[in-house]
Amino acid sequence: MARSGIQYQDVQQAIDTLLSRGDTPSVQRIREVLGTGSFTTISEHFRQWRLDREQNRDIPPPKGVPESVVSAASELWKDAMEAAHDALRHYREEADRQVEAAQLEASEADQRAANAEQRESALAEYLRHTETRVEALSRDLAASQADEVQWRTQAKEARDAVGKWQAAHERAQQDIAERQAQHADQLSQQQAEWQARLTQEEQRHEAAEDRLMSLLDSARQERAQEESAYQQRLKQADKRNEALAEEVKTLEKSIHQYQLEAHAQQQAYQQLQAALEDLQQRHDEVIKKLASAETALAEETRQHDAREKAWQEQLWSRMDAMQRQLTDLPTSLARDQNGEHEDKNSRD
Repeated sequence: MARSGIQYQDVQQAIDTLLSRGDTPSVQRIREVLGTGSFTTISEHFRQWRLDREQNRDIPPPKGVPESVVSAASELWKDAMEAAHDALRHYREEADRQVEAAQLEASEADQRAANAEQRESALAEYLRHTETRVEALSRDLAASQADEVQWRTQAKEARDAVGKWQAAHERAQQDIAERQAQHADQLSQQQAEWQARLTQEEQRHEAAEDRLMSLLDSARQERAQEESAYQQRLKQADKRNEALAEEVKTLEKSIHQYQLEAHAQQQAYQQLQAALEDLQQRHDEVIKKLASAETALAEETRQHDAREKAWQEQLWSRMDAMQRQLTDLPTSLARDQNGEHEDKNSRD
């Protein structure tokens, strides 16, 4: 709003003075003519004067004004209008640039403010989340410390239990080693006993075979003597000898069968020895099955002894029967011969 010190008429008179002197009106020149006034007030009155001049362009100039003055004033007015339009365009462009820059700065300021608010909100949320997390971590730390004490106690108990288990394991290992040594000694002792018994049985079988061969040789010798002494009973003696030979064959078959059984026993012993070696390698299983194996071995030994005793009794029975037959053979031949002599005498 214009100040009351400078009026529109003052500015209009200053413009007329400038025009009468042939100068182009401007805010600076008007102020120089007036000698006072602010540029804003003078500029407002000068703009109002130009508007009035545009509106009164077709109004003829007042009477008494020279034509040259009117022409000069018109030319000056045109120049002033062009200069004013140029300055106004420049001012408008500059104002538009300043407004755009101000709007851009305002937009940037609004964006920075929004970003600052977002960052402030995010920081507040992060701070709240951090505080919550710190509280949770504090609770977890307290719980972890309590768990750590419990874990340390459990770890100590576990170490004590492990020590006890290790001691028990060492004692068990010592017991296993002692049992293995005892089992090895028992196996060695049993093997020695079986070897001694096998040697004894072989010697017994050889003695029985020698005795049988001696008996057979004696029987053959006696039979030869009987053949030379009793030619007339040759056929009957041959029959008896054949029967005796059959019995001898049967006895030889029995001896052969016994030899086969002895060989089978030898193979069984070898298989047993291999099994013992395998069992020695798998000592854990032998320890578990030792009782059943010893029971089975005792039963097998008992059965073997029973078979051996039965076979020996059968062999001795047959040998006694054969010996009785060989003993009774001369008596039987003599009795048969006496019978023949009596029959011959009776016929004569």
